Amino acid sequence: MSRPQLLPQKVEDEWSGAGLLSTAQRLNAAFEEVVVSAFPDLPSGKVLEIDSDANLADAVQLLGGNNILSAPVRDCSAPADSSWMDRYLGIIDFSNIVLWVLDQSEAAKVGMVVGAIGSGGVAAGAIGALGAVVAGATPLGVAGGAALAATVVGTGFGVTAAVGPAKSGPQAVGAMGTGFFEALTTSEFYKQTKVADIAGSFRWAPFLPVKPDDSLLTVLLLLSKYRIKSLPVVEPGEGQIKNFITQSAVIHFLSQCSGFTWFDTVGKQTLSELGLPFMQPEKVVKVDEDSPVMEAFQLMRDTGVGGVPVVANASMKLMGNISARDLQFLLSTPEIFKSYSLLTAGNFLEAVRTYLQSQGNVHGPLPNDPVSCTDKSTLLEIITKLDEAKIHRIYVLNPEGDLKGVVTLRDIISTFVEEPLGYFKDFFAGVVPATGFA
Repeated sequence: MSRPQLLPQKVEDEWSGAGLLSTAQRLNAAFEEVVVSAFPDLPSGKVLEIDSDANLADAVQLLGGNNILSAPVRDCSAPADSSWMDRYLGIIDFSNIVLWVLDQSEAAKVGMVVGAIGSGGVAAGAIGALGAVVAGATPLGVAGGAALAATVVGTGFGVTAAVGPAKSGPQAVGAMGTGFFEALTTSEFYKQTKVADIAGSFRWAPFLPVKPDDSLLTVLLLLSKYRIKSLPVVEPGEGQIKNFITQSAVIHFLSQCSGFTWFDTVGKQTLSELGLPFMQPEKVVKVDEDSPVMEAFQLMRDTGVGGVPVVANASMKLMGNISARDLQFLLSTPEIFKSYSLLTAGNFLEAVRTYLQSQGNVHGPLPNDPVSCTDKSTLLEIITKLDEAKIHRIYVLNPEGDLKGVVTLRDIISTFVEEPLGYFKDFFAGVVPATGFA
């Protein structure tokens, strides 16, 4: 029996010996007896890392090119014999880059307003001065924001249409079409911004490792109840990451467990029987198809989710899905949006679909073909769909085809575990638990 097959059998053995406990208690007891070292290694056998002195374009290429959401950031200034605590700054993922781009959109908004005023006689130096007001809140400080503001104004893209005291950065960027991203990605400001420069946003994905002898229960609780998306596995005293366990890796593991009693006890239940989705329809975070696409990313930041559904205007008809990962298209291929004067969520989905089809490079469903189910679907069916599509959320539709809710990887993992009282004790000492994109 291979190592991936050994893990569900090990859980089954522990489940069978758990005695006359409730289902939740038996699952907890089984997962507590299985150690992290039993979890399968990454398919590539190697953890992808990114250097702290790499620029943001390198980070986007590494994450997008390998179809992954996150990677550990290695501190280039750390000595070769450093322990993991000194070797790694944190974990960067697309949510970090979303936060950074939103900061720059606000800086650009100020620059565009000043540029419009400047045409009436305000000195050009005011562009830098007011751009710096916004830039003071960004990791790159005053100089970077001033430079970006000047760069955007210099392009002339949509300045008149975008300015206005009532408009946010994302709204202004939407009114510019592709101008903002063309200006940003071709600027020296973008090319010279290093991964280490946005280290402050790593609070959204802290480097919280687990040890090979920690329990699988610990891993499952951290990846569900504590909203952490990935866990490096490190040996105490050593500097290298031995494995990298993600929510997606756990879902892939669960997809192979059908037929085992411990899994079928939960996996054969329907979403409605399990109380999923947790959120009521009116509480679902969504964006209209005619809204600026950057509002989708702003919603992710403001609500702490990793993706939002796109719905037909003033309805709950599901049109598509935009996730933090999709920011890569705006940064790597802004030219595919050139034909749109306004870059709306609907236009974004259409352009990305056309681009992916032309490239023959489609990983799973197209952005405007989101994966969906009903509340009568079983958890096993949901897990299988998510694993095959390599995505992080599935949308629940009512009989009329309207959006009813969303189920995430975190929701699914949480159905298999319950946190015992006082379980983690001092586990988080010195670490701020993640509260970022789920």
